[in-house]
Amino acid sequence: MSTASKIKPPFSLDGELAVITGGGSGLGLAIAQCFIAAGAHVVLVGRNEGKLRAAASQLGSAASYETADVTQLHLLKDLVERISAKHGAVSILVNNAGNHLKKPALETSDPEFANVVNTHVHAAFALSRHVAAGMVERRHGSILFTASMATMMGIPQVVAYSAAKAAHGGLVRALATEWSAYGVRVNAVAPGWIETDMNRGIFAADPERKRKILSRTPMQKFGSAEDIGWAAVYLCSPAAAFVTGAILPVDGGASIGF
Repeated sequence: MSTASKIKPPFSLDGELAVITGGGSGLGLAIAQCFIAAGAHVVLVGRNEGKLRAAASQLGSAASYETADVTQLHLLKDLVERISAKHGAVSILVNNAGNHLKKPALETSDPEFANVVNTHVHAAFALSRHVAAGMVERRHGSILFTASMATMMGIPQVVAYSAAKAAHGGLVRALATEWSAYGVRVNAVAPGWIETDMNRGIFAADPERKRKILSRTPMQKFGSAEDIGWAAVYLCSPAAAFVTGAILPVDGGASIGF
């Protein structure tokens, strides 16, 4: 038998239980699809039960869902315990739930700013803390944040979102330094501009914005949701066993383009 044939498939998520917040649509759903293809069981978490039920049905028997509002911080410990009791120990967490506000900074109110930060930062940290307790005890786990181009560059009229996504960078690095010695890796994927139904509508109404984005993207195209899903599989798989504290841009080069 050759040495290569003895190596476990490096991108396999076989036996892993992945919790994905905001998993009922968009990038969360694409990540779920790719995780299942790699062998994981996924639990989708979100507020809209109808959307979650439809997504889990589409994904098949390897998917389940739990309805929860992740901004209700006092309920997150119960959420983790409920998922563990039904499905087993959580070994992957994807902090993907988020909201957005496009507004000039001078017109952004304190409650609007706090609403975005609460969802992206407070909720993601609280859920990570509850999940990581079991991961640290078992010496096995992977936590993934969905970062953004706003983590790495200034984007006008999204000050609250930019502040929240910049905070993700700090969370990834700080948590990785604390938990990696216990077998818990913490990373982020930073999507560039992805072709979605929502973005297609935005670009149709604002062709100049589309032109500007493509002009500064070296690959001269938009990404697909699956591009983010497969990058997430890599970061949560044995192939990335020595990768922690990293923010991986999946952006066609937009973050380094001119």
